Amino acid sequence: MSGLLDGLIWFVTNIGLGFYNFFYALTHPGLWLDWSNKEAIMRFVYYGGSVEFFFVVFNLFALVFIIGVWRNEFLWAWVRGLEGFANTVGRFFAWAGLLMVLQQIIIVFMQRIFTRPDISFGFGIPLQFDISWFAEELKLYNAMVVCLCMAYTFVQGGHVRVDLVYSQVSFRIKKLIDMFGALFFMVPTAVLIWLYGWFFLWRHLIVPNPSATDTLDRLLSKSRALRWNVETIGFSPNGFNGYFLFKILLCAFTAMVFLQAMAVLYRSYLEWKEGEESENKYLDRDTLGEGEEAYEGTH
Repeated sequence: MSGLLDGLIWFVTNIGLGFYNFFYALTHPGLWLDWSNKEAIMRFVYYGGSVEFFFVVFNLFALVFIIGVWRNEFLWAWVRGLEGFANTVGRFFAWAGLLMVLQQIIIVFMQRIFTRPDISFGFGIPLQFDISWFAEELKLYNAMVVCLCMAYTFVQGGHVRVDLVYSQVSFRIKKLIDMFGALFFMVPTAVLIWLYGWFFLWRHLIVPNPSATDTLDRLLSKSRALRWNVETIGFSPNGFNGYFLFKILLCAFTAMVFLQAMAVLYRSYLEWKEGEESENKYLDRDTLGEGEEAYEGTH
């Protein structure tokens, strides 16, 4: 019982501190954004995967939800904004799939027809790398599609669903299931991946390597020896050497999944409250054009 009480006190205390930390960070940006200061870099690393940051984000979305319960149009505006962000990012980076195909065609032509060992792009001082560099870089395009189009695909209803009971229950029960899934599956998964991915990223950008178990004081003491050490090692001597970009994409993917979870939670609540007539309200889905309705949702 005492453990439960202690946990409750800890939770409430951190909610209160979340507001304080938010405004303190806004009024003291130099403490964490002035990257000419090594201690500021370490503070950024520490707080990016900290309990303090979690409760700042938690407070923001909880406050939005509370206001939205009172003013539904306010919450609909957040739904449209979050889904619009997912759609915009996804529609832009979906073109990486086309770039991947075109680059593969160029690689085949350069290797098999022109028998060139490298490819050069640009004028004056061109961008020139070995063909193996461009061949390995194709994985980056694939990672962009997977990581940055995930939330977009969710908005478009393109993910595979395993339906055991969902189609057989009433509309409001469906919305409750959606809210539960967003809150207890999407959010925890996103938080866990973020905690792993955040420190995984920074361990390939700076030395001494930060650890998820390091305290702020420990990281500040490490800052005296801090230097940038961006990962530039490829799998082959002349291969792609920007693998740190995959770590950045992992964090971007996690952030977008979390934001999409909030959009699902808000939309499901509003549709549950307003009834079936509000289903898919303001939903911006792509269309194949007039006369292609039978194929909608299958692409």
